[in-house]
Amino acid sequence: MVKSKLSKQILIKFFCVISVMFLIVPAVIMSVGAQPPSVSAGSAILIEASSGEVLFEKKADDLRSMASTTKIMTALVALENGNIDDKVTISSAAVGIEGSSVYLYADEELTLGELLYAVMLESANDAAAAVAIDIAGSVDAFANMMNSKAAELGLSHTHFTNPHGLDNESHYTSARDLAILTVNALKNETFRKIVATRRIAIPLHNGQGARLLLNHNKLLRLYSDAIGVKTGFTKKSGRCLVSAAERDGVTLIAVTLDAPDDWRDHTTLLDYGFSMLERVTLAEAGTLSYALPVIGGTSPYIFVNNASSVHAVLPRGHGEIQSEVQLKNFYYAPLSKSQPLGKVIWSCDGKKIAECELTASFDIPKEKPKSFWNWLTGLLGLG
Repeated sequence: MVKSKLSKQILIKFFCVISVMFLIVPAVIMSVGAQPPSVSAGSAILIEASSGEVLFEKKADDLRSMASTTKIMTALVALENGNIDDKVTISSAAVGIEGSSVYLYADEELTLGELLYAVMLESANDAAAAVAIDIAGSVDAFANMMNSKAAELGLSHTHFTNPHGLDNESHYTSARDLAILTVNALKNETFRKIVATRRIAIPLHNGQGARLLLNHNKLLRLYSDAIGVKTGFTKKSGRCLVSAAERDGVTLIAVTLDAPDDWRDHTTLLDYGFSMLERVTLAEAGTLSYALPVIGGTSPYIFVNNASSVHAVLPRGHGEIQSEVQLKNFYYAPLSKSQPLGKVIWSCDGKKIAECELTASFDIPKEKPKSFWNWLTGLLGLG
């Protein structure tokens, strides 16, 4: 009888332990999933594009060769200083550049846009040189433009000597600088369209046919949310990759330099970033509306509101979101429609996350001065 009771007690304890283990295991798995990823890259960084917040980094400021990720800056400088529909006559100095090529002919004509597709999809060094010569007159002059743009963007760990990325001791960048550059490049809609293109055809010399350009960035096929950006490789630099992906309103930029397993690195980094963040709608357009007194106008009140929706990308499980409305107690006429009259600032966990202007909904002209007679009759109640 005693043995039977002891056996039952042991069985009960055993099942309790097993049950607790089943409760703990999912928590452990979730905890492991939230840990920063391991990457093969010598240098790496993952950032959220709208805020620039760093989600992961590994030796992100080390100076390294960047290979053809150089061409992100090449395309951006070209787009900001040229017209994609303009015809470019290929200089003989751009023909026969070593490395990746679309085999340009001297004096053939292509548009700047066609050349940029060759630069960004096929990583064509001859096309990069042709773009540089067309925009700046020479490769060296174009490199100066690239360095000026780098300084403008605050890329303090970057220096360019050419538009294609062939090795040079003075040609280098860091993972952090490449991420910042990419955030800015993606603001250009033409750049964004080019780097998201999987394939396109451009003319072949003298109308002999077409060159089929295939994007070397396999992430566009491997990762459903990928939207670009650029691959790169030389023996000195190793495998380099800059990627961008969008999911549910969140945009991430990942950079790896000298990464033997770059495709896995990037899918791991991007999955990690998306698991951490969400986009929150703070206000739909027009939903923040306030009536404010106006002095000296044809209307005693002005209505102000937010012209556009406001969103913020925040960590999942974020704290309470607070807002502060900044408006004056009254305004003086005249006021113009869409004139900024105040703003709303949002914060979360003590950190500012967004702000938007509140603008006038309509015009309020200044009231015309009354004549003495009108003033007097109004005062006497006779008007």
